[in-house]
Amino acid sequence: MIEDYGDRHIPFEGCFNFRDIGGYPTTDGRTVQWGKYYRAGRQDRMTPSDLDRARTLSIGTQIDLRKHDEVSDQGRGPLEAMGAKYAHLPVIPDGGTDQLARLVGDTGISGKRYLGYLEFGPDTWLEMFDIFANADDHPIVLHCTAGKDRTGVSTAFLLSVLGVERGVIEADYILTNRDVDRQVDFVETHVGLPEGMDRETMTFHAGVPETAMHDFLNGLDEKYGGALGYLTGIGITDEQMEAVRTCFLSN
Repeated sequence: MIEDYGDRHIPFEGCFNFRDIGGYPTTDGRTVQWGKYYRAGRQDRMTPSDLDRARTLSIGTQIDLRKHDEVSDQGRGPLEAMGAKYAHLPVIPDGGTDQLARLVGDTGISGKRYLGYLEFGPDTWLEMFDIFANADDHPIVLHCTAGKDRTGVSTAFLLSVLGVERGVIEADYILTNRDVDRQVDFVETHVGLPEGMDRETMTFHAGVPETAMHDFLNGLDEKYGGALGYLTGIGITDEQMEAVRTCFLSN
């Protein structure tokens, strides 16, 4: 099904899982516009050729979901120097990794872990949707380190508000796995695999399990009445959601 909506990965040389969510149909007959929202991994390893390509995207805002220590270690990346506004909206706060483990246990990447992100409070999502609803801040790159977990949850919220069917949201999430081999090749060649990690293990950790987004959305349904129920419950208004749709959808 996802193949019907075109190739959306942008093949940067040193940046992975960078893709456009444009082209997806909505339940009311509209379509998500191309070139408005990119979901991505870290951008600090971009090559000179990558930087030239990134400039052509004319990014208005970079939404960075990483923890403070990730930003300190990796840097913000090059988009700010290209004129993008920088919004640091960490999904997991300082000290939150241990807290998340206590909340959900040793689940690895899972829908249960994704639901645990919501236990850190609504501020990240509230600020995020303020940006989504402001056309002056677009186009947007939203990212974490790998562009799959925190980025996947955030993108699922956006696509839900836009009215994209659940099966497409789940399929979009799984597209992460198409860029894993290329990412592992780059790291092995230019950076070196992390200490104590072989290629097979890194390939596993760089990808996503096919059930995680399905389980996360099920959890939202059971606990909050769905993605829109959660967002409404934390204070995102119908007017904001309609503004988001106006920004991202074509008639």
